Amino acid sequence: MTSIWSAESGPESAPLVALIHGSMDRSAGMLRLSRRLDDRFRVLRYDRRGYGRSAAHPGPYGIDEQVGDLHDLLGGRRAVLVGHSYGGNVALAFAARHRHLVDGVLAYESPLSWMPWWPAGTAGGTAIATGCDPAEAAERFMRRLIGDARWERLPPSTRRTRRSEGAAMVGELTDLRMKAPWTSEEVTVPVLAVRGALGADHHRRGMRFVSEEIASARLHVVAGAHHYAPNTHPDEIAGLVDELRSSVGDTDRDRSDHQ
Repeated sequence: MTSIWSAESGPESAPLVALIHGSMDRSAGMLRLSRRLDDRFRVLRYDRRGYGRSAAHPGPYGIDEQVGDLHDLLGGRRAVLVGHSYGGNVALAFAARHRHLVDGVLAYESPLSWMPWWPAGTAGGTAIATGCDPAEAAERFMRRLIGDARWERLPPSTRRTRRSEGAAMVGELTDLRMKAPWTSEEVTVPVLAVRGALGADHHRRGMRFVSEEIASARLHVVAGAHHYAPNTHPDEIAGLVDELRSSVGDTDRDRSDHQ
């Protein structure tokens, strides 16, 4: 029995969409997107191991365990997988290993940190390269993302909680740098590789790489968006989920016509 916290909303008989958050985030970061989807989809949100309401999970935190958690949560159901940042790698790795359970993948600005050209100076790379303890690494990551002033304004309890998630962050990002979680040949489901128009150069290159290397993938750029578009641009991301799901429906109809 998994110890991962999860929640579902939307009609039970509707097609399933699973939302997978990134490093140093939690399912709440996908809530605005969930609310744009759950009138027509069954939406699964969950806090990945080590974060939010799954913070007590002792690990390990590698991609194999992340894929196993999602497999348990789906319980044999097919789904469209929507992964933000690190969550996109969970989605792609799951699709590589469990093709029969995946209708399609939307990956938003997923880090390709195992690639030799991926910069070492990203927020995650800087945090785990210092060799400091996980709590300190988590704080450095958060300060890099939200700025020192905003970090200092957070309530002490919130800062303690975020620091406690450092073990999960260090574990998963170290594992990601050590080995590729998926290969382009393994991923055969429809894939939308999505980035923000205002995203960092390495995310631009990363999503272009995904769209060019995976035969079933294509690139989409969200106008006016930075790294957190599932939260800041939920309507557009929801529209892309509709588009991805429609392409799956077209494929299913084509298969039926040829049977």
